[in-house]
Amino acid sequence: MLSYGAHAFVWIGDWTTESGNHAIAEAGKKGFDFLEIPMLKPDTFNAASHKKALKEAGISSTVSLVLPRDKHMPHEPEKALEFLTKVLDQMERLECSYLGGCIGYSLGTLTGKPPTQEEKQNVIDTLGKLAQDAKSRGINLALEACNRYETYMYNTLEDTRDTIKATGADNLSLHADTYHMNIEEEGFYKPIMATADVLDYIHMSESHRGLVGTGTVNWDEVWRGLKDAGFKGKLVLESFAAINPELAAATCLWRPPNQGPEVLSSAGIKFLKEGAKTYGLA
Repeated sequence: MLSYGAHAFVWIGDWTTESGNHAIAEAGKKGFDFLEIPMLKPDTFNAASHKKALKEAGISSTVSLVLPRDKHMPHEPEKALEFLTKVLDQMERLECSYLGGCIGYSLGTLTGKPPTQEEKQNVIDTLGKLAQDAKSRGINLALEACNRYETYMYNTLEDTRDTIKATGADNLSLHADTYHMNIEEEGFYKPIMATADVLDYIHMSESHRGLVGTGTVNWDEVWRGLKDAGFKGKLVLESFAAINPELAAATCLWRPPNQGPEVLSSAGIKFLKEGAKTYGLA
């Protein structure tokens, strides 16, 4: 069933107990079904407090992350798995059942070369192990494709799909992002259709990371692709009103977005719901 979410960075720049609960409350007020929580620091994540806040807001959650640089899965698979296991532990406490994002690599880690087969095999093997653990906990996973300036590992939807299928895991899906697609793909419609069998999570993000509908993303192709692909997953508003310094460095976000949190969230959910209705997804 189609659902509508928003990334916490629509409202806040860094996740703490206080700021996280603020983002949860705001997402509930704006009418989103869930908030995407960036669990970048599982050791300090206050699952009990956030679980209570989610209940009070009347919404659910998903979790996303980028692996720390010293836990880049292609090079440090054991360290990556240890980190991700801590994330799964916190998700169980939170009663959250979906983990997406850059779960197979660290943003900003570049080698100056394309990924080697050994690097990809490390990701396939490690994500396979993670998926087995996640499945035993009732958790689904999704691997995100990001642009060439942030990672050398997975840039296109089809390339990411190949690794997903290679794991053999039935609880590992594809996480797409229109911002990254706008850089890497030959259009939007064809890659969405080509990966429809594994696609169930998509960041609806503008070319400049600001207000959706005001940049160069071809939204007609996006909506038509999702409709013809029979998409029934999660539509997630990803606009960055603020961002933490570490992620700013990895994503090269040096200037503020074109609008603040109030406009990004209010106009954003309107954009998602009107688009889904217009193109027959809702």
